[in-house]
Amino acid sequence: MDALAPLVASAIIAGTPLMLAALGLLVNEKSGVINLGSEGMMLMAAVIGFAIAVDTGSVGLGFIGGAAAGAVLAGFFAWLTVWLGANQIATGLALSLFGAGASAYLGIGYVGKTLQSSGFGIPFLQDIPVLGEAVFRHHPMVYLSWVLCFAIVWLLNRTRAGLILRSVGESPTSAHSLGYNVRHIRLGALLFGGACCGLAGAFMSLVYTPMWVEGMVAGRGWIALALTTFATWRPVRVLAGAYLFGGITILSYHMQALGVPIASQLLSMLPYLATILVLVLISRNAGWIRLNMPASLGKNFNPNS
Repeated sequence: MDALAPLVASAIIAGTPLMLAALGLLVNEKSGVINLGSEGMMLMAAVIGFAIAVDTGSVGLGFIGGAAAGAVLAGFFAWLTVWLGANQIATGLALSLFGAGASAYLGIGYVGKTLQSSGFGIPFLQDIPVLGEAVFRHHPMVYLSWVLCFAIVWLLNRTRAGLILRSVGESPTSAHSLGYNVRHIRLGALLFGGACCGLAGAFMSLVYTPMWVEGMVAGRGWIALALTTFATWRPVRVLAGAYLFGGITILSYHMQALGVPIASQLLSMLPYLATILVLVLISRNAGWIRLNMPASLGKNFNPNS
């Protein structure tokens, strides 16, 4: 049991950026917009958040800067796709490529710098044997991600705003005919999703590995995209899936540390192989995907047509 606690704690930390990004992308897709730029937004948020934290000495400002960076890029994506009618898939891919290149350039002066990591914990609860170390000694952003998950569940299923958002994703024409501004609703969803991806990227450089390394997101933006499909657009399943993929990531690291006679390159592939395997298994039932997927996902809407 003593050996299990650090493994669970590491899986939670590894899964948190996946969950933050996937929750934001889920809200995007519930509005009918698919943004493949999550990788680029996370990278830009990681470098900007780290730079702000290093220059100001405030990790909190770093998170705010990362969220703002993600929201700005998402706003640019919204302008191109929601207002100008650009193809969502191509624009998202371009955003990811832009984020990868721009973050590498902006981060040149911060390579090799590190942040002082400080311990966190919930008083009294952190002293519980095994459970305290596994669950109650994490950065506050971990607990914020849990609150965010259940807040999105409540928003989507229990509020009028959530009903409107889902109606825009299912039938934007019908929502428009009822007087709702589809473009503004999608813009709000995209800004929220960008901010979540920004928090995920900032978490990578401020908490997960408190330093800046070019390309440090390492495909997690793409895994987060796959996670929304794996979870069939349900926030609680996103939480479970994020920790599942986080656990696989940590398992690959521990297997390398234990000297398991498997090439380290193959072990590093485990999270991505798991993602592909899950998508293949889900894709075998196309009807199930169509039943849960927002009907207008990936389709632009022109209120003047």
